[in-house]
Amino acid sequence: MWFKNLRIFRLSPAWSYSADELEGLLETHAFQPGTSQDPVSVGWVAPREGGALVHNLNGQFLISVRSEKKLLPTTVINQVARAKARDIEEEQGYRPGRKQMREIKEQVITDLLPRAFSIHRDTKIWIDTQNHWLVVDAAAAATGDEVMGLLAKSLDPFPVLPLYTELSPAAAMTAWLVADEAPANFTIDQDTELRSTSESRAVVRYVRHSIDSDEVRKHIESGKQCTRLALTWNDKISFVLTDGLEVKRLAPLDVLKEQNETTMGDEAELFDSDMTLMTAELAPMLNDLIEALGGEKTVV
Repeated sequence: MWFKNLRIFRLSPAWSYSADELEGLLETHAFQPGTSQDPVSVGWVAPREGGALVHNLNGQFLISVRSEKKLLPTTVINQVARAKARDIEEEQGYRPGRKQMREIKEQVITDLLPRAFSIHRDTKIWIDTQNHWLVVDAAAAATGDEVMGLLAKSLDPFPVLPLYTELSPAAAMTAWLVADEAPANFTIDQDTELRSTSESRAVVRYVRHSIDSDEVRKHIESGKQCTRLALTWNDKISFVLTDGLEVKRLAPLDVLKEQNETTMGDEAELFDSDMTLMTAELAPMLNDLIEALGGEKTVV
């Protein structure tokens, strides 16, 4: 159950929800499967099947959002709409205009939705009430926005703040490459992306390729900045840091996998073991990452 992507936020200093209080608030927006006419349904579900909406382990909360969407391909809508438009043209003697075509498509969608397949996606959120982190396991910005939107509906006042650092990730990563030296507790791996700051937006990528320091410096001197950099923290966790302060492709390394493989128990015990290990490692990793970026920036 390790998170694969981290969108990182700060809990407001005013955060005071207990697990039970949070559970009660989330219940008001619990997930309900959509009706035949609902293209999208979003709500809270238990992060572990059969469990509570808030999975609590010593002040570490895990919650989960389910998004259900109807699969209705645009090609199918357009095909059916064109067929209907031809029938209407024969009846009225002229081709439907733009407004009428829009109405036809809307009716086609209404007619097809009850027969559309549904797929769902669960997105987990980790709330660290001890270190005041809130982390969303989402690769896409749209998914993160959907999660934060539901959280804002469920909790009032909204208890989440954006995270800012003294150094921008792009400036810090570029400096590490120029110096050919990673910050404390980190090592630089073989994937990186350099992007030009000029209008050309030229991009150079190294994928599973040893980074030549002299070559990288030449790219940086020509006006490029590092926008993605693969790093490893404490020989335990590998990830890619982006210029938007997002963590991608996060993965525990063998030392942590072996540690967790020794755990015995049923599904619930293994879930708790995974969560305990993940939160225990990610909290100090995030602290070290923020420190490497010059510390947290206070926004007045």
